[in-house]
Amino acid sequence: MAESVYDKALDKIKNTKRGSLFFVENFAAIGGGIKSINKALERLVLSGELYRVAAGIYVRPKKDKFIGVVLPSVDEIANAIAKRDKARIVPTGSYALYKLGLTTQVPLNIVYYTDSSPREIKVGNQKIALKKASAKMLSANGEVSKLAIQALRSIGKDKVQEDEIEKIKELLKKETDYNLKNDRLVAPDWIRNLIFTKPEKPNE
Repeated sequence: MAESVYDKALDKIKNTKRGSLFFVENFAAIGGGIKSINKALERLVLSGELYRVAAGIYVRPKKDKFIGVVLPSVDEIANAIAKRDKARIVPTGSYALYKLGLTTQVPLNIVYYTDSSPREIKVGNQKIALKKASAKMLSANGEVSKLAIQALRSIGKDKVQEDEIEKIKELLKKETDYNLKNDRLVAPDWIRNLIFTKPEKPNE
């Protein structure tokens, strides 16, 4: 007997590890048409095999005996969207500040710059906004340095504090020389002068 759309979707899910994210289009190859796929996904959510993270986005949930379903992080969701769209993203604004440890307040509205289509995704009580940005805004390579550039842009040239500069400089020690060299060139002049100054060589 031929497998149903539901059975094919379930087989696909069970061949992935828990925590894997899915978009509706990931199931297109199983056939049956979009209407049948959506119905199958609804059933899989009801059965607990999938959890609906946001419109059109699902996860094979991880489960913890104390807290129950463990949902994917905002970064995991945003990175999955970027991978699907073959796009670049970079956290900006208050989320860049939070990721660097310059604030302890978790933002409810999380903004990423992207070179793909702009969109907004509601995830629980948070909102992920992907905003179209120029290639230059996305040209930093380093995981720390690209956050640092965006965080300082958010704070502003005349508002940044000395302790924030020192913390960023300390974090930048984790970056490779290659990334630092590249990101120094793409940073605005005032940011370059604040955090990308070359360290003095110790006296021999």
